[in-house]
Amino acid sequence: MPVLTRLIPSPLVVDIRAGALDDLGVILADQRISASGRLAVAVSGGSGAALRERLAPQLPGAEWYSVAGGTLDSAVTLADQMRSGHYDAVVGLGGGKIIDAAKYAAARVGLPMVAVATNLAHDGICSPVSTLDNDAGRGSYGVPSPIGIIVDLDVIRQAPPRFVAAGIGEAVSNISCIADWELSHRETGESVDGLAAAMARTAGNSILLHPGSIADDSLLGALAEALVLTGISMNVAGSSRPASGGCHEISHALDLLHPTRSAQHGEQVGLGATFATYLRGEHELAGRMGAVLARHGLPVVAAQIGFSDEEFVAAVHFAPQTRPGRFTILEHLDLDPSAIRDAYTDYVKHVSS
Repeated sequence: MPVLTRLIPSPLVVDIRAGALDDLGVILADQRISASGRLAVAVSGGSGAALRERLAPQLPGAEWYSVAGGTLDSAVTLADQMRSGHYDAVVGLGGGKIIDAAKYAAARVGLPMVAVATNLAHDGICSPVSTLDNDAGRGSYGVPSPIGIIVDLDVIRQAPPRFVAAGIGEAVSNISCIADWELSHRETGESVDGLAAAMARTAGNSILLHPGSIADDSLLGALAEALVLTGISMNVAGSSRPASGGCHEISHALDLLHPTRSAQHGEQVGLGATFATYLRGEHELAGRMGAVLARHGLPVVAAQIGFSDEEFVAAVHFAPQTRPGRFTILEHLDLDPSAIRDAYTDYVKHVSS
């Protein structure tokens, strides 16, 4: 009988362990990503630049490019600078902003990209999306996923704890995203890719149920794996649907309405996911999600990231406009500001009890 399968874009190499950066040159050569050593390495002025001195001897054929943040302009500039070189691949070395800029630039010049993460703030280390600031605020751009993911847990431990904890909010939000996707299937007939949903939900539950703290390699490794699995789930689905629901709409609304005050993406989507879960009537699950976020120092109410109740209510009301055509609990309930305010008041009492 025929064997029916599908091809899933996934990284050639995923190396998550303490000391992984000590073998960076060997990994890239052994995997035939860059046997010649001709690499364009994009770094920030922060964590990436600090590692340049350490890594440069491993990569003698590399050219290093300093990238000024995660903006569309900086990504386009990086692409223009790389056009004159003859590289095998692009390496994005740093946090999420640099990795997103490097993914976009690599796509623009037609080169494969390797993500070397120095923190675990969000799933951009493996996703087929670059989130970049532009003149209109912030945009999401479809790009090929990285062909290599390298996460050195020794480096991650040195990142600001807030940047690591934010990844926990990102991973846990998957649970709400999948619930929104399944809600859309029931209400609108939208197709759900079961494999993508299973991967994203597994990633979220692995962190929701993990007993460790960000001081433990066990949790750091599980978080890195969860973020990679989430990125692959988007490739499977062919969209960001497995990891973008009402929680992300709320986060995008906060970014658009308060561009100078928005918190870490993972902080916002974790809060948004817990509130969205409460709106779906899953109060027990919302309580568990809130307890896990609080244990890791993540916000569970808007005031903890500097937003008033009214500002949060306004963002929730505006949120569906950030993703036209996407159906989540926010579109399903279609609450007016007064009803959102009442629901949020009840939510705060629930997660604070």
